[in-house]
Amino acid sequence: MPQETIHPDSSGIWVFGYGSLIWKPPPQYESRIVGYIKGYVRRFWQHSEDHRGTPEKPGRVVTLLPYEQWKNSGDEHGHDGITWGVVFKIPSDDVETTRAYLDHREKALVYIATEDNEAYVGFAPAKEIAQQIHDTYGPSGWNAEYLLELADALREIAPQHRDEHIEELALLVKELIQNSSKDS
Repeated sequence: MPQETIHPDSSGIWVFGYGSLIWKPPPQYESRIVGYIKGYVRRFWQHSEDHRGTPEKPGRVVTLLPYEQWKNSGDEHGHDGITWGVVFKIPSDDVETTRAYLDHREKALVYIATEDNEAYVGFAPAKEIAQQIHDTYGPSGWNAEYLLELADALREIAPQHRDEHIEELALLVKELIQNSSKDS
């Protein structure tokens, strides 16, 4: 895959999507480039009480952790320090509207997990995270949809890279879905 370097300019903003923006892009953008960032790890270590869960029953969404922080977390999944995603160029005419949209939807242009963030929940066993994802719904829909759409989108944009964390959670959630449909 040919590499393209993005050079910032004053005619808009660039937004890196590493979660739902990959499969559900912002409403206005002038270009979309598949790419990656180095030094960060994508994990389902962020609670969502306003989109994929509720305050009573929070869902989980992905966030980025600095690689050095993640390395000491106890997470058993491998990671090479590269996180694939999609970069969107937002034209200058749409920057204000898009920022307002993303502030509501994403809460920030790049959401980096820190331990002092009130929604940061950190490491948990994959089965526990999968069960929480399977069991939660919020105003933006079923939390499992978020995970499964993300897993499909990552396989499409970066088929050469396997995100072990996302793939394991997708497999576990699919098993939970299958088992719950058998019980019905």
